[in-house]
Amino acid sequence: MHGAPTDYTSYEKVMPDGFFARMKDRGMVCGWAPQIEVLAHGAVKGFVSHCGWNSILESMWHGVPIATWPLNAEQQLNAFLVVRELGLAVELSLTYRSSGTELVMADEIERAINCLMDDTNPVRERVEKISQKSRKALINGGSSFVTLGKLVDDMLQNIGAE
Repeated sequence: MHGAPTDYTSYEKVMPDGFFARMKDRGMVCGWAPQIEVLAHGAVKGFVSHCGWNSILESMWHGVPIATWPLNAEQQLNAFLVVRELGLAVELSLTYRSSGTELVMADEIERAINCLMDDTNPVRERVEKISQKSRKALINGGSSFVTLGKLVDDMLQNIGAE
């Protein structure tokens, strides 16, 4: 098993032969990227995600649809929720790797990415609506703003009430 990508000084040693030649001018490999800044960029039309809850929230906030690829823990449940229950993501995989032997094939990845890139995909419209609603909830007078204020007021009123 390979270590984390940030452990390598030369990615050529861990990527398949010819990978960098095939990816020239089409993508990049890096150990870490600022996820929020990437999702906020207008050129980003989709996000292949492990479906951690923070990643889902960040993606929804920025209006970026997800292709689900859960790896462990609660990520499978999160992926199921956003794909099947909420219709806010595209299914790439909904099964996490319990034994480490399951593979997601290239044609499955291609299908999910093409679906994310499709401007007519209804998931894209739902994600945009959720993005707008989440932003409205945080403005002064929005539902989250008001509810948080009520929580703080309640806590302040009940300090030492026992």
